Amino acid sequence: MKEKIIKKATDMFLKIGFKSVTMDDIACEMCISKKTIYKYFSNKEKLIEEGTEVIHQNIHRIINEIVSKNYNAIEENFEIRKMFKEMFQTIDTSPVYQLKKHYPEIYTKMIANEIEECNAVFTQNIQKGIHQELYREEVDIATCVKFYYTLIFSINENTQLERDVHDLEGKALEYHTRAMATPKGIIELEKQLSNLI
Repeated sequence: MKEKIIKKATDMFLKIGFKSVTMDDIACEMCISKKTIYKYFSNKEKLIEEGTEVIHQNIHRIINEIVSKNYNAIEENFEIRKMFKEMFQTIDTSPVYQLKKHYPEIYTKMIANEIEECNAVFTQNIQKGIHQELYREEVDIATCVKFYYTLIFSINENTQLERDVHDLEGKALEYHTRAMATPKGIIELEKQLSNLI
């Protein structure tokens, strides 16, 4: 039952908003009593905390699946971006923006987890791109990783509308790729950008 509550609540948080959804709404949607929810979660914040952890795990499971498909480094980044777009396409307001605004403690904890995960994913991607001669050999990997996740997190936490988040993330990915790309990498980047049109 706990997993069902987390799943339903998380779906509602993402569609309607972390602030807007009440425990009554969740209970009503699931046809259970509010008491049943409180049996597993002492308050809404605990439910949001566990829900964001489930979202985090799902996102990284999908990212790992994409990485395992052995795309080239640039294509891999575009596939990951496509996954985020599909995952959040029904949402009007950016979930990260809402979380930061209404539940800053949960947001801070989530961001710390994300930075650790993103460090690993972005680092592996750059190493792969250098090996494939899509990124320049002399790229300072740690700095590029830090610049990129700072840019992505800044877009997510400061942009209210999800469609604006997607547009800006696309521009950030192009910017990030161009900064590291070899001539061969630029050709691949242009190919990926033309596929978006």
